[in-house]
Amino acid sequence: MAEPHHRSAAPPPCPRCGRQAPPGSGAFCPWCGRYLAALEWVAAPPGADALPEELRPRPAPVPEQRYGGPPRYRSVPRWGLPVGPWRPPADPGDEPLPPLDRARWLAAQLVPVLWVTVAVNAVAAAAEVWRYVLLLASRSDALSPVAIGWSDALVWFGGWSSVAAVIAAGVLTISWSIWAYRAAAERSGTRPWRSRRRILAGWLVPGWNLAAPGSLLAETEHAALELPPGRRPTPSRVLLVWWGLWIASVLLATLALVWRFRSGTQALADGVVLHAWADVFAAVAAYRTIHLVRWVTALLEPDPQGPRELLVRPHGAGATAASPTAGPPARAMSSVPGASVLEPSDLPARSTDPTGP
Repeated sequence: MAEPHHRSAAPPPCPRCGRQAPPGSGAFCPWCGRYLAALEWVAAPPGADALPEELRPRPAPVPEQRYGGPPRYRSVPRWGLPVGPWRPPADPGDEPLPPLDRARWLAAQLVPVLWVTVAVNAVAAAAEVWRYVLLLASRSDALSPVAIGWSDALVWFGGWSSVAAVIAAGVLTISWSIWAYRAAAERSGTRPWRSRRRILAGWLVPGWNLAAPGSLLAETEHAALELPPGRRPTPSRVLLVWWGLWIASVLLATLALVWRFRSGTQALADGVVLHAWADVFAAVAAYRTIHLVRWVTALLEPDPQGPRELLVRPHGAGATAASPTAGPPARAMSSVPGASVLEPSDLPARSTDPTGP
């Protein structure tokens, strides 16, 4: 609002002509004759206290300080990805995996471990052979400390790594044999008579483990081929080769372990030879185990749908030809005149492994 302001000693300039009147010239401009007021009105804003409550200016709102750090929750969130590797969500009513799926999964885990077992046993065998060569050379010449150090390091690495690989492969092989046996029984529609404890004892009990694994896998192979349950299982050539290597490797490993308790220079040299042969047979047995696992797992797979090939032979023919694509002969019915379906005893076990017999 405008408030009066008393004039100072010097009169203000004339509002009409803008000239400054000399002091004592009176109340009128000496040049244009306009009345010169004794007061000067100055506009000033009113104070906040003089305005009504609704017209008083309000302070500007202070912006809210928003949190810009990582998210915080008052309780543990229930959303998000589960802890651990992703797996398909399981419904509460889902049944456990069938034996075939478990055997297939264990076979996929077992084969790489067996390849590692083959490699480390080959390294261990090479280290033992090198040590034996150094023993022969030490009879006439002094050995280099570097050669001895490398030999000891290789023997130590090959020995302990082969032990670890054999233990890992053994655990997976036993687990696979249990589920493969159950899957074969399920495929043939029979009830497995071997319990889990009996299978474990057959693999681990000394002496018994020379015969029980082969008979277990022979029964698995027999049931996977859906041959008559009352017939005595006949192992295939793949299984017989593996069985022989298994027995030889177990016996050599036991003999090499017992030989370590003997003393004398010749006993130490003989122990090096035994360890080398034990490592060689362990590597070969692990290699044949790969073929056996693939062979038996392939037998457990369901038969493909569609046309199938029949194995037939004319009456009086002495030789027969086996087809790798033929299914189980027990299900085949021949419709060729003058021909008969081959009996299961006349057929080798069906092979899906190209390395098999």
